[in-house]
Amino acid sequence: MAIERTLSIIKPDAVAKNVIGQIVARFEGAGLKVAAAKLVHLSRAEAEQFYAVHAARPFFKDLVDFMVSGPVFIQVLEGEGAIQKNRDLMGATDPKKAAPGTIRADFAESIDANAVHGSDAPETAAVEVSFFFPGMNVYAR
Repeated sequence: MAIERTLSIIKPDAVAKNVIGQIVARFEGAGLKVAAAKLVHLSRAEAEQFYAVHAARPFFKDLVDFMVSGPVFIQVLEGEGAIQKNRDLMGATDPKKAAPGTIRADFAESIDANAVHGSDAPETAAVEVSFFFPGMNVYAR
C-alpha cells in the first residue's frame, strides 16, 4: 500500500466536547502521522468555498452554518493507505449507522453534527490539503 496524505477535520461539535486529543490518538494509534495541524474558526466564505461541491444540495446551508458555529481542528494525516484508514476510523456519516468503536459512533450526535470530515479519494485529498495548507505548510517526512 502507498503512503498517502489525507485531510481530516475535527468539526465544531467534537471540538466543543474537548475530544480533539482522543480523536488524534485514534489516528496515531492506527499508524497515521500528523503532518500538519491547526485550530481555526472558519469564515462563512471559507466554509462555502471548501464545501462548494455540495452547493446545490439541500443540506449546504446547514452544513456551512454548522462549520462556522465554532472552531475546527484541521490536520493532514499521512501513512499507508491513509485515506481509507481515516474513513474506516471515522465510521459511517450517520453515527446511528456507524460501527461501534468508530469516531462517529463514539463522539457524533447526528448525521449533521458528525464529529469529523475526511477526504474520500486521492484527488479530493490533494485539493483539500492544498486548500487549508498551501505550499510548504505540510511537514515533509
